[in-house]
Amino acid sequence: MSKSKKAVRAVCIVIIAIFALLLTTYINHQIQLNREAELRSPLGQMVEVDGHDMSVYVEGTGGTTLVFMSGGGTCSPILDFKSLYSLLSDRYQIAVVEKFGYGFSDVVDKDRGIDSILEDTRAALSASGLAAPYVLCPHSMSGLEALYWARKYPDEVSAIIGLDMAVPEYYDSMDINIPLMRIAGWAANMGVTRFIPGISDSDAIKHGALSEEEKEIYRAVFYSRTATATMINEMEGVKENADKVDSMGVPQLPMLLFVSDGSGGTGFDKDTWRRIPIEYISQVDEGEYIELDCPHYVHDYEYKAISENILSFLLKH
Repeated sequence: MSKSKKAVRAVCIVIIAIFALLLTTYINHQIQLNREAELRSPLGQMVEVDGHDMSVYVEGTGGTTLVFMSGGGTCSPILDFKSLYSLLSDRYQIAVVEKFGYGFSDVVDKDRGIDSILEDTRAALSASGLAAPYVLCPHSMSGLEALYWARKYPDEVSAIIGLDMAVPEYYDSMDINIPLMRIAGWAANMGVTRFIPGISDSDAIKHGALSEEEKEIYRAVFYSRTATATMINEMEGVKENADKVDSMGVPQLPMLLFVSDGSGGTGFDKDTWRRIPIEYISQVDEGEYIELDCPHYVHDYEYKAISENILSFLLKH
């Protein structure tokens, strides 16, 4: 056999081996998804929004509703926020809206402009029987939605409590690698992520107050809601969304920002990460901020201190 034929044969063998490995990985993923189906039973209620199902979790009682809004790519918002809201639901009604592509909500291929995202959230809350005004508690990227909401529908927002939330200036220099996100989405859909040790153990699992059962639910959701098509659509439009929010100006309402040290995947150094929101809040007449020495998912680390400061803040306002 000539060298060229041997080379071609070797390449064919490698291609077949890779294909067989990927096929085996995908089949294993589908089997595991079926086994995890019960773990992925919605924790809250499913409401219809624009012809699709959105997940809304409601807990507690009281005349004020705190709406928790997740950061970009957080696969299980209901469980991600649980360590914090469970300390508040004895005094306030809390709601967690899982956007399309997140948690137990449908994955949909639709526009993720800021108006579309906001109208989905408002419709989901209304369908759940929850009425404005709300106290918005956004984490990370959802800060854009909260700020836009306060400007577009000021009567619906009584205060904003930012959990290391994003403000428009962050996106001026943020590097968003969409091709890498697409690769991550492909790997998740194929089941490759199941073979990466510890990848499903979020900050909520490692540092929060979740039970062992809740940790298992979180992991099951992770394997079905990582870098979804809807999440990627959202990231593709985030800079445009930030520009639109910025053009609306700074809303004037009671606002409390919890600011992390910038670690945990923000891509910013500590000084820059803290400077941007502090400059932003200085433009708010009733604005306050608290610096925390912990990573970006502040509510999974300092949930006790945050809950105490939220209670004090809301009593004043």
